[in-house]
Amino acid sequence: MNITLNGSRHSVADDASITTLISHITGRSLAANGQATDGQKLGVAVAHNSEVVPRSQWFVTALAEGDDVELVTAVQGG
Repeated sequence: MNITLNGSRHSVADDASITTLISHITGRSLAANGQATDGQKLGVAVAHNSEVVPRSQWFVTALAEGDDVELVTAVQGG
């Protein structure tokens, strides 16, 4: 199915969730609680159809055809 990810069309599996999308985009394995299984910080926030999705809800938030997802990564600077 197709979703919009950060303004661009993106194809995902029909059973995709926020967790599977983030894992695919970052190349990192995620636990059901949204934490990276390698123990390192992920530094990612997600909005699904204009609503912020708490990390604890990523696993249970299914994606559907035409959904809009914004993925924001934390950047440190000075």
